[in-house]
Amino acid sequence: MKQPNVNAYSAAMLRVMKALLASYVVTGLFLLFLAGLLYKFRMDEGKIQIGIILTYILSCFVGGFLAGKMMKSRQFLWGVLLGVLYFLIMTLVSLAVNRELQGSSSGFVTSFLLCMGGGMLGGMLS
Repeated sequence: MKQPNVNAYSAAMLRVMKALLASYVVTGLFLLFLAGLLYKFRMDEGKIQIGIILTYILSCFVGGFLAGKMMKSRQFLWGVLLGVLYFLIMTLVSLAVNRELQGSSSGFVTSFLLCMGGGMLGGMLS
């Protein structure tokens, strides 16, 4: 029976964590840009919501792309994993800050699918 290579698992998780960190850096930059637009142009809530959704998708895309580049095999699966982890961390932080999940369950599922899809697309195109 073949033993799993612990070093390979830890190296893979380190790569995923680097890609996840890059996703959150991209998120921070996009949110700063969006805040500047809000301040400058007094945008309405609908446009801000679209900007936030695009931020989720683009951040997960970048992370999935980087994870796929680093892994070199099954890139779309690594992208999906990155999108799921991104969503889980975002949800945990939201729970820690707000003490509850805000919004509807359909919005929650939609955000999950957008994060997962963005990561998968990034991984597929890497």
